[in-house]
Amino acid sequence: MKMIAKKLLPWLLLLSVGTANADSELDDLRGYKSLGSEWRLQKNDRLHKIVTYIKQEDDKKYRSYKIEAEMNASLESIAKASFDIEGYTKWFWKVREAKILRKVSDTEFIYYMVNEAPPGNPDRDVILRVEIDPYTKAKGHLSWKITALPDYIPKRPPFVRMTALDQIVKVTPLADNKVSFTNEGYINPGGAAPTWAINYIQKSAPYYVMLGLARVLEKEEYKDSSKPVPFKIRAD
Repeated sequence: MKMIAKKLLPWLLLLSVGTANADSELDDLRGYKSLGSEWRLQKNDRLHKIVTYIKQEDDKKYRSYKIEAEMNASLESIAKASFDIEGYTKWFWKVREAKILRKVSDTEFIYYMVNEAPPGNPDRDVILRVEIDPYTKAKGHLSWKITALPDYIPKRPPFVRMTALDQIVKVTPLADNKVSFTNEGYINPGGAAPTWAINYIQKSAPYYVMLGLARVLEKEEYKDSSKPVPFKIRAD
């Protein structure tokens, strides 16, 4: 336990740089605060318009998370970046490999991803199914569901297979070419690591993913209206 914690500590300290309340972060690491099954505010970044929440569901080993953001982007730009799986290595937090395994339809696909782990720990891989629910005027939003498929392909040692990376993403167009972005999810990275360390990473990683997404949306390849979205995102 002490050896694992020692290996994780540099990574955790890196995550905590720039947080508004270091004492609160350390309290969570030490387990001083307990969470219930209701969402609790974790971070409110007014500058970047990102708000994160965490909760501990009774049937889950680790914490669940929710992130809400307002972004300067169109529905199409968000979809282009989110569904450009091979491009994840350029901006998605700690992703070293990503590729589509199968296009099931114009609203469903399966992809593979490898995430870097803290120093001294094996990297994680995961297979994910994405099911898109296209935007309609009646609904007023685009959404997609992400579900882990840990047995879809054989394991690839030395990678540790993640057993869960389940998310519901909803993107709602707003006025002035803005969108409201919500991502609610749960991650189980598999393997052996202290629960406190996984919880800390799980509540921090989504925030850094959102910062990465906001940054990559400035690239012309995603802003270019002539570049088609790779999957169907509008039904009317």
